[in-house]
Amino acid sequence: MISASQHVIPVIIIAGLSGAGKSSALKVFEDMAYYTIDGLPMSMTSEFMDVLTECGLESYKGIVLGVDVRQCSFKSEWTTAINKLVADGYSPTVIFLESRADVILRRYKETRRPHPFEGNGIGLEQAMTNERALMAPARAEADFIFDTSEYSIHDLRRVLQRRWQSEENDVKGLKVHLMSFGFKHNTPSEADMIFDLRFLPNPHHDPELRPYSGQDAPVVSYVLKNSVGQTYLRKLEDLLHFTLLQMEKEGRYRITIGFGCTGGRHRSVAVTEAIFEFLKKSDFAVSKEHRHINLA
Repeated sequence: MISASQHVIPVIIIAGLSGAGKSSALKVFEDMAYYTIDGLPMSMTSEFMDVLTECGLESYKGIVLGVDVRQCSFKSEWTTAINKLVADGYSPTVIFLESRADVILRRYKETRRPHPFEGNGIGLEQAMTNERALMAPARAEADFIFDTSEYSIHDLRRVLQRRWQSEENDVKGLKVHLMSFGFKHNTPSEADMIFDLRFLPNPHHDPELRPYSGQDAPVVSYVLKNSVGQTYLRKLEDLLHFTLLQMEKEGRYRITIGFGCTGGRHRSVAVTEAIFEFLKKSDFAVSKEHRHINLA
């Protein structure tokens, strides 16, 4: 693939056989904060890119286009469209998805959906054969070819996350959101996991510490710089590191973890801050929220 330097925004084109996972792949990239669009005729790619770049895409990591093969001119337009993108200063990366014929046949029978090339006297098997021939130019010029015959949806997600997350940086694909809260206010319904920290020493009972929060050094020291706090934090770090890695391998995209104490100001905040720093050093994409830190 020819490279260019005018445009730095990544452009990924997903092509492939119907039933090989193009829609699922687009959803994976959408979850990874790429701007995605499906069903785009190849002849419109260059014009579409001009419109998108004028709109501003600062919040997106790149653009992913799923091309529409249901056009009789696809074969002739493919190379022309790719060359036009390169001439315009883009460096498109082409992903081609395919599967064995028997797998695609089984998938269509299971979903009971018609193949795009079926109809007018053409059955499923002939439609598959015709499409494979039509897509030959795209396959020949692809930067990455993925055979999804043995893939589940989770497998495809893992493969794409591993490849494109690592290309951006070394941050892991799983997005972890940490949240401190107080049980006396409410338990966050969006939390996937909740840790009850009410067994840790409570700074609220110390008049000198009460005005501070878990973001302040005196409270952090009181909560975590003791044998119980240090042992718990070490075991919690080990548990979360192991669990989150397994979730990432399984294709999990995001998780919200809640840390609760009585009021949500001291213990839960201190532990959330400590775990945030630990996960950041472990290269997880992690964010934090202190829901009740300013409530009495």
